[in-house]
Amino acid sequence: MERDVLIRELEGLAGSFLEGKGLELVELDCRNEGQRMVVRVLADRVAGSITIGECALFCRSLKDLLEEKNIISGDYLLEVSSPGLDRPLKKEKDFLRCLDKEAVFFLNAPVAGKIQWQGVIRKVEEGNVFVQSGPELLELPLVKINKAKLVIL
Repeated sequence: MERDVLIRELEGLAGSFLEGKGLELVELDCRNEGQRMVVRVLADRVAGSITIGECALFCRSLKDLLEEKNIISGDYLLEVSSPGLDRPLKKEKDFLRCLDKEAVFFLNAPVAGKIQWQGVIRKVEEGNVFVQSGPELLELPLVKINKAKLVIL
């Protein structure tokens, strides 16, 4: 199965499973490491965080579900963890949760001549994140944000 198709299937399955447990899927990644595939799932509560014990429990339950659905052929390793303090910001709701906090943005296309910006998230609307960087208020389209995370001081 093609990697992009596999990731979409896994995101749908893991997202529904986690949502049923009161969690959200933050990120899912699949990589071949050596002879097997590694599936990494970052999960979190909408308000709060999950414990190591919960990660282990969800990992076992999700592994059982993956085995039942037989989506991945061959040997694989499943890891479920919390995103921690440097949680990636991807969706509009992630940025809304971080209003008035400082973040660093890595873009896939330049905005105002740069592909990396750092500033305070001021507003999120209609697929754009408005960032105060010094005196400048930048409008960063979500589609141009390759990676973003909060600045941890």
